[in-house]
Amino acid sequence: MFHDKVAVVTGGSRGIGRCIAEKFAENGASVCIIDKQENPYFTGDLAEKNTLTRFADKVIAEYGKVDYLINNALPVMKGISECSYEEFNYALRVGVTAPFYLAKLFLPYFADSASIVNISSSRDRMSQPQTESYTAAKGGIAALTHGMAVSLAGKVRVNSISPGWIDTAGTEYTGADAIQHPAGRVGKPEDIADMVLYLCSDRAGFITGENICIDGGMTRQMIYHNDFGWTLNG
Repeated sequence: MFHDKVAVVTGGSRGIGRCIAEKFAENGASVCIIDKQENPYFTGDLAEKNTLTRFADKVIAEYGKVDYLINNALPVMKGISECSYEEFNYALRVGVTAPFYLAKLFLPYFADSASIVNISSSRDRMSQPQTESYTAAKGGIAALTHGMAVSLAGKVRVNSISPGWIDTAGTEYTGADAIQHPAGRVGKPEDIADMVLYLCSDRAGFITGENICIDGGMTRQMIYHNDFGWTLNG
């Protein structure tokens, strides 16, 4: 399906990113990972401009093109009570600036029918307390998606995915954790990876500038105190 294609995956050494990288490899693509965690391709901090430049240079020197750029790296999650100025900016550099700058670096090298998929979060539209750095980064990348889709029209399709609760440890959740999802279960990394591969395929050729929320229906369920068994304690 993706033979002779080159896929770049940020944050690709574990969790959702690892699953995405493995799915691309299983389908014939050459995969270039960048992550702070040790990995076989490139280990480095996405918040650093020089790291992004060195990574892009390596990919282009080895492959000469990029077919798919998947911006998945995880920003730090800290809230307004504890998050410092530096930490907040670090989250934005990882979650928004790096995806923008990688797209800019790869712009002359994107192949025909290239695709960018940005991994946002359902937190781009809803929040828990004390999560501002992560929420701001995920909201930023969701907005960056439609901005780049318009700027890169005719050259690169750009979409984003907003995962909800995705378990990356292989835990089997039952009871309330599962039932609170209209889909009846907690999400798996494959739920996101399969959509990434679809959005990168020719079957999605008419989709650009779109955000797809994959959260088992959680953000569609209205909750009122004492309705349908929901009770607020606090």
